Amino acid sequence: MSRKISAILALAVLATLALSSCRSAKEVVYLQDIKTQDLQKITNYQDIKIKPGDMLSIFVSHKEPQLSALFNPQGQNSAPSEAGQKIAGYTVDLNGDIDFPIIGRIKVAGLTRSELSTMIKNRLNDDGLLKDAVVTVTYRNFNVSVLGEVNNPGKFTVESDRVSLFDALALAGDLTIYGRRDSVMVLRESNGERSVMFANLMSGDMLNSPAFYLQQNDVVYVKPNRIKAQQSGINQNNNVSVWLGAVSLLTTILMLIFK
Repeated sequence: MSRKISAILALAVLATLALSSCRSAKEVVYLQDIKTQDLQKITNYQDIKIKPGDMLSIFVSHKEPQLSALFNPQGQNSAPSEAGQKIAGYTVDLNGDIDFPIIGRIKVAGLTRSELSTMIKNRLNDDGLLKDAVVTVTYRNFNVSVLGEVNNPGKFTVESDRVSLFDALALAGDLTIYGRRDSVMVLRESNGERSVMFANLMSGDMLNSPAFYLQQNDVVYVKPNRIKAQQSGINQNNNVSVWLGAVSLLTTILMLIFK
Protein backbone atom coordinates (compact mmCIF):
# COMPACT_ATOMS: atom_id res chain seq x y z
CA MET A 1 0.00 0.00 0.00
CA SER A 2 2.83 2.39 0.87
CA ARG A 3 4.40 1.76 -2.52
CA LYS A 4 1.16 2.70 -4.25
CA ILE A 5 0.89 5.85 -2.16
CA SER A 6 4.48 6.75 -3.05
CA ALA A 7 3.73 6.24 -6.74
CA ILE A 8 0.66 8.43 -6.54
CA LEU A 9 2.65 11.12 -4.76
CA ALA A 10 5.36 10.97 -7.41
CA LEU A 11 2.79 11.35 -10.18
CA ALA A 12 1.16 14.22 -8.31
CA VAL A 13 4.50 16.03 -8.02
CA LEU A 14 5.20 15.67 -11.73
CA ALA A 15 1.67 16.79 -12.61
CA THR A 16 2.02 19.83 -10.36
CA LEU A 17 5.30 20.78 -12.02
CA ALA A 18 3.70 20.48 -15.46
CA LEU A 19 0.65 22.50 -14.51
CA SER A 20 2.76 25.22 -12.92
CA SER A 21 3.85 26.33 -16.39
CA CYS A 22 0.25 26.98 -17.46
CA ARG A 23 -1.04 30.53 -17.37
CA SER A 24 -3.71 31.24 -14.80
CA ALA A 25 -6.93 32.90 -15.91
CA LYS A 26 -5.89 35.98 -14.02
CA GLU A 27 -2.95 36.44 -16.38
CA VAL A 28 -4.88 36.19 -19.65
CA VAL A 29 -8.35 37.69 -19.10
CA TYR A 30 -8.87 41.16 -20.60
CA LEU A 31 -10.35 44.11 -18.69
CA GLN A 32 -10.54 42.23 -15.41
CA ASP A 33 -11.61 45.18 -13.29
CA ILE A 34 -14.43 46.37 -15.57
CA LYS A 35 -17.93 46.25 -14.08
CA THR A 36 -20.84 45.61 -16.42
CA GLN A 37 -22.81 48.54 -15.06
CA ASP A 38 -20.00 51.01 -15.61
CA LEU A 39 -20.73 53.82 -18.08
CA GLN A 40 -17.63 55.65 -19.24
CA LYS A 41 -17.51 58.82 -21.26
CA ILE A 42 -15.15 58.53 -24.22
CA THR A 43 -12.59 61.31 -23.89
CA ASN A 44 -9.50 59.90 -25.59
CA TYR A 45 -10.77 59.59 -29.18
CA GLN A 46 -9.49 62.13 -31.66
CA ASP A 47 -10.50 62.41 -35.31
CA ILE A 48 -7.81 61.10 -37.62
CA LYS A 49 -5.94 64.01 -39.21
CA ILE A 50 -4.33 63.93 -42.62
CA LYS A 51 -0.55 64.09 -42.49
CA PRO A 52 2.41 64.03 -44.92
CA GLY A 53 2.84 60.67 -46.60
CA ASP A 54 -0.86 59.82 -46.53
CA MET A 55 -2.45 58.65 -49.77
CA LEU A 56 -5.96 59.88 -50.44
CA SER A 57 -8.69 59.09 -52.91
CA ILE A 58 -10.78 62.17 -53.76
CA PHE A 59 -13.83 61.73 -55.94
CA VAL A 60 -16.02 64.60 -57.15
CA SER A 61 -19.54 63.79 -58.29
CA HIS A 62 -22.22 66.02 -59.81
CA LYS A 63 -25.57 65.75 -61.55
CA GLU A 64 -23.68 66.50 -64.76
CA PRO A 65 -20.92 63.86 -64.85
CA GLN A 66 -19.11 65.50 -67.75
CA LEU A 67 -18.38 68.51 -65.52
CA SER A 68 -17.24 66.58 -62.45
CA ALA A 69 -15.02 64.38 -64.65
CA LEU A 70 -12.65 67.35 -65.00
CA PHE A 71 -11.78 67.02 -61.31
CA ASN A 72 -11.30 63.27 -61.27
CA PRO A 73 -8.08 61.61 -62.49
CA GLN A 74 -8.29 60.33 -66.05
CA GLY A 75 -11.83 61.65 -66.35
CA GLN A 76 -13.18 59.10 -63.92
CA ASN A 77 -16.95 59.59 -63.70
CA SER A 78 -17.99 56.94 -61.18
CA ALA A 79 -17.18 56.39 -57.53
CA PRO A 80 -13.79 54.67 -57.15
CA SER A 81 -13.90 50.92 -56.78
CA GLU A 82 -11.11 48.95 -55.14
CA ALA A 83 -9.22 49.07 -58.44
CA GLY A 84 -10.33 52.63 -59.15
CA GLN A 85 -8.91 53.89 -55.89
CA LYS A 86 -5.45 53.03 -57.17
CA ILE A 87 -6.07 55.49 -60.03
CA ALA A 88 -7.75 58.28 -58.06
CA GLY A 89 -4.89 58.79 -55.67
CA TYR A 90 -3.14 61.82 -54.18
CA THR A 91 -0.05 61.57 -52.01
CA VAL A 92 0.35 64.28 -49.39
CA ASP A 93 3.82 65.77 -49.80
CA LEU A 94 6.24 66.75 -47.05
CA ASN A 95 4.71 70.23 -46.91
CA GLY A 96 1.27 68.76 -46.31
CA ASP A 97 -0.05 69.67 -49.78
CA ILE A 98 -1.66 67.90 -52.71
CA ASP A 99 -1.98 69.07 -56.31
CA PHE A 100 -5.68 69.02 -57.19
CA PRO A 101 -6.97 69.37 -60.79
CA ILE A 102 -7.73 72.96 -61.87
CA ILE A 103 -7.71 74.27 -58.28
CA GLY A 104 -3.98 73.63 -57.88
CA ARG A 105 -2.08 73.08 -54.65
CA ILE A 106 -4.15 72.61 -51.51
CA LYS A 107 -2.92 72.44 -47.91
CA VAL A 108 -4.53 69.30 -46.50
CA ALA A 109 -2.31 68.28 -43.56
CA GLY A 110 -4.05 68.69 -40.23
CA LEU A 111 -7.53 68.33 -41.71
CA THR A 112 -9.94 65.46 -41.21
CA ARG A 113 -11.46 63.73 -44.22
CA SER A 114 -14.72 65.55 -43.61
CA GLU A 115 -12.99 68.92 -43.35
CA LEU A 116 -11.09 68.35 -46.59
CA SER A 117 -14.26 67.29 -48.37
CA THR A 118 -16.03 70.47 -47.23
CA MET A 119 -13.07 72.66 -48.17
CA ILE A 120 -12.86 71.31 -51.73
CA LYS A 121 -16.62 71.58 -52.17
CA ASN A 122 -16.52 75.22 -51.03
CA ARG A 123 -13.58 76.02 -53.32
CA LEU A 124 -15.37 74.55 -56.31
CA ASN A 125 -18.48 76.54 -55.45
CA ASP A 126 -16.79 79.84 -54.55
CA ASP A 127 -14.52 79.82 -57.60
CA GLY A 128 -17.51 79.19 -59.86
CA LEU A 129 -16.06 75.92 -61.05
CA LEU A 130 -18.78 73.48 -59.95
CA LYS A 131 -21.82 74.14 -57.81
CA ASP A 132 -23.59 71.56 -55.65
CA ALA A 133 -20.81 69.02 -56.02
CA VAL A 134 -20.42 66.03 -53.73
CA VAL A 135 -16.82 65.37 -52.68
CA THR A 136 -15.81 62.02 -51.19
CA VAL A 137 -12.43 61.63 -49.49
CA THR A 138 -11.09 58.24 -48.39
CA TYR A 139 -7.74 56.95 -47.18
CA ARG A 140 -5.83 54.59 -49.44
CA ASN A 141 -3.13 53.71 -46.91
CA PHE A 142 -4.79 53.57 -43.50
CA ASN A 143 -2.73 50.62 -42.29
CA VAL A 144 -1.78 49.21 -38.91
CA SER A 145 0.93 46.61 -38.34
CA VAL A 146 0.64 43.98 -35.60
CA LEU A 147 3.75 42.02 -34.67
CA GLY A 148 4.97 39.66 -31.98
CA GLU A 149 2.96 37.09 -30.06
CA VAL A 150 -0.25 37.13 -32.11
CA ASN A 151 -1.74 34.33 -34.18
CA ASN A 152 -1.68 36.18 -37.50
CA PRO A 153 0.94 38.95 -37.54
CA GLY A 154 0.96 41.32 -40.47
CA LYS A 155 0.08 44.68 -41.95
CA PHE A 156 -3.65 45.34 -42.18
CA THR A 157 -5.61 47.89 -44.18
CA VAL A 158 -8.37 49.48 -42.11
CA GLU A 159 -11.53 50.79 -43.77
CA SER A 160 -12.79 52.84 -40.82
CA ASP A 161 -11.09 55.90 -39.36
CA ARG A 162 -12.05 54.70 -35.90
CA VAL A 163 -10.00 51.64 -35.05
CA SER A 164 -9.13 50.53 -31.54
CA LEU A 165 -6.27 48.43 -30.25
CA PHE A 166 -8.72 45.56 -29.78
CA ASP A 167 -9.78 45.90 -33.44
CA ALA A 168 -6.17 45.58 -34.58
CA LEU A 169 -5.54 42.57 -32.34
CA ALA A 170 -8.72 40.95 -33.67
CA LEU A 171 -7.42 41.39 -37.24
CA ALA A 172 -4.24 39.62 -36.13
CA GLY A 173 -6.16 36.70 -34.65
CA ASP A 174 -5.74 37.78 -31.00
CA LEU A 175 -2.72 37.16 -28.78
CA THR A 176 -1.21 33.73 -28.39
CA ILE A 177 -1.11 32.24 -24.92
CA TYR A 178 2.51 33.40 -24.77
CA GLY A 179 1.78 37.08 -25.39
CA ARG A 180 2.15 39.60 -22.57
CA ARG A 181 -1.22 41.19 -22.00
CA ASP A 182 0.03 43.65 -19.42
CA SER A 183 2.42 45.56 -21.69
CA VAL A 184 1.36 45.82 -25.36
CA MET A 185 3.52 48.34 -27.19
CA VAL A 186 2.18 50.90 -29.68
CA LEU A 187 4.65 52.86 -31.82
CA ARG A 188 3.34 56.04 -33.44
CA GLU A 189 4.87 58.68 -35.71
CA SER A 190 3.30 62.12 -35.83
CA ASN A 191 4.58 65.58 -36.75
CA GLY A 192 8.08 64.27 -37.29
CA GLU A 193 8.23 62.64 -33.87
CA ARG A 194 8.03 59.02 -32.74
CA SER A 195 6.27 58.03 -29.53
CA VAL A 196 6.15 54.70 -27.71
CA MET A 197 3.14 53.83 -25.56
CA PHE A 198 2.16 50.78 -23.55
CA ALA A 199 -1.29 49.38 -22.82
CA ASN A 200 -2.32 46.86 -20.16
CA LEU A 201 -5.10 44.82 -21.73
CA MET A 202 -6.01 43.33 -18.36
CA SER A 203 -6.90 46.71 -16.86
CA GLY A 204 -9.92 48.85 -17.64
CA ASP A 205 -7.65 51.90 -17.47
CA MET A 206 -6.37 51.07 -20.95
CA LEU A 207 -9.71 52.21 -22.40
CA ASN A 208 -8.66 55.78 -21.59
CA SER A 209 -5.11 55.36 -22.85
CA PRO A 210 -3.96 57.41 -25.88
CA ALA A 211 -2.85 54.05 -27.30
CA PHE A 212 -6.38 52.61 -27.30
CA TYR A 213 -7.50 54.37 -30.50
CA LEU A 214 -4.97 53.82 -33.27
CA GLN A 215 -3.85 56.15 -36.02
CA GLN A 216 -2.68 55.44 -39.54
CA ASN A 217 0.54 53.43 -39.76
CA ASP A 218 0.70 52.65 -36.03
CA VAL A 219 2.74 49.56 -35.14
CA VAL A 220 1.47 47.25 -32.39
CA TYR A 221 3.98 44.87 -30.80
CA VAL A 222 3.06 42.10 -28.37
CA LYS A 223 6.04 41.01 -26.29
CA PRO A 224 6.55 37.35 -25.32
CA ASN A 225 5.95 36.41 -21.71
CA ARG A 226 8.53 34.87 -19.41
CA ILE A 227 7.70 31.29 -20.37
CA LYS A 228 8.14 31.93 -24.10
CA ALA A 229 11.35 33.83 -23.44
CA GLN A 230 12.73 30.88 -21.50
CA GLN A 231 11.79 28.54 -24.32
CA SER A 232 13.49 30.68 -26.95
CA GLY A 233 16.79 28.92 -26.41
CA ILE A 234 15.25 25.48 -26.71
CA ASN A 235 14.46 24.17 -30.17
CA GLN A 236 11.80 21.64 -30.99
CA ASN A 237 14.17 18.67 -30.82
CA ASN A 238 15.36 19.70 -27.40
CA ASN A 239 11.76 19.96 -26.20
CA VAL A 240 11.19 16.39 -27.29
CA SER A 241 14.32 15.24 -25.48
CA VAL A 242 13.21 17.06 -22.32
CA TRP A 243 9.87 15.24 -22.30
CA LEU A 244 11.54 11.92 -23.07
CA GLY A 245 13.85 12.52 -20.15
CA ALA A 246 10.89 13.25 -17.87
CA VAL A 247 9.15 10.04 -18.97
CA SER A 248 12.33 8.08 -18.42
CA LEU A 249 12.70 9.57 -14.93
CA LEU A 250 9.10 8.72 -14.06
CA THR A 251 9.57 5.15 -15.32
CA THR A 252 12.71 4.75 -13.18
CA ILE A 253 10.87 6.05 -10.08
CA LEU A 254 7.98 3.62 -10.59
CA MET A 255 10.35 0.70 -11.14
CA LEU A 256 12.19 1.47 -7.89
CA ILE A 257 8.93 1.74 -5.98
CA PHE A 258 7.41 -1.53 -7.22
CA LYS A 259 10.64 -3.54 -7.34
